[in-house]
Amino acid sequence: MTNIAVIGLGIMGLPMAKNLLKAGHSVTGYNLTPDRIEELVAAGGLGAADIADAVKDADVVITMVPDSPDVAAAAQGEGGIIANARKGALWIDASSIRPDVAKELADEAVAAGLRAVDAPVSGGEQGAIDAALSIMVGGTSEDFAAALPILESVGKTIVHVGPAGAGQTVKAANQLIVAVNIQALAEAIIFLEAFGVDTDAALKVLGGGLAGSKVLDQKGQKMLDRDFAPGFRLALHNKDMGIITAAARQAGITIPLGAHVAQLVGATVQQGDGGLDHSGLFKLTAGLAGRS
Repeated sequence: MTNIAVIGLGIMGLPMAKNLLKAGHSVTGYNLTPDRIEELVAAGGLGAADIADAVKDADVVITMVPDSPDVAAAAQGEGGIIANARKGALWIDASSIRPDVAKELADEAVAAGLRAVDAPVSGGEQGAIDAALSIMVGGTSEDFAAALPILESVGKTIVHVGPAGAGQTVKAANQLIVAVNIQALAEAIIFLEAFGVDTDAALKVLGGGLAGSKVLDQKGQKMLDRDFAPGFRLALHNKDMGIITAAARQAGITIPLGAHVAQLVGATVQQGDGGLDHSGLFKLTAGLAGRS
């Protein structure tokens, strides 16, 4: 049994914490809204009053918060992870943030006597619930080896992709692929509906061929039903598209299709739909096509 602190009990963090409990670990959680802490406690975990309280006895600290400033706020300062976790503790940041920020924070944590890996995840809420996440890990080989038994409690595909920050770079590429696939799927469904095709049948056969994808499997029915209850919010995908377009500019490369889809995601958020699942990109696409 490992003492694990989970900072951030949102759509992804809470089911991950519950799966760590099922794996036999002791889990202490902290969240800005106490109802999520209460849900963890009801599942057999412990609650903390603040970050310092959560991490003080932890062997492993996992952060799952929305953006780069949120991770920095959790890690730094008198009440943060770096100042309050015990020496030698392993910090696993499962958030999706800027690669440069991930490296800077990891370097700061290591200088303070901690071990650190960036381990962003893919698979959405259902993947978190099913402990079937894909996890891309940046850090040293030794720290990856230490993190692997913990990550195996929440994920299925867990790969060491390079040094600190590399996990976030791969996650940015993941978000680019997912966004483009969501947009292509939305356009395909609108095309099928315009011709009165049996869309359930169409998606079934498309899913069995080269057009098949996890995006089609997980988001196709949501689009058909116009059910955009959040599994992964558009506002967060918008943030991720900002990360990849900025990183591409920094690297001196162009991502023409990615840049276009980033604008569509941003427009959807600006129209007030940032709280929808990212399959809600369909709404903007349908509007542009004159359909609902």
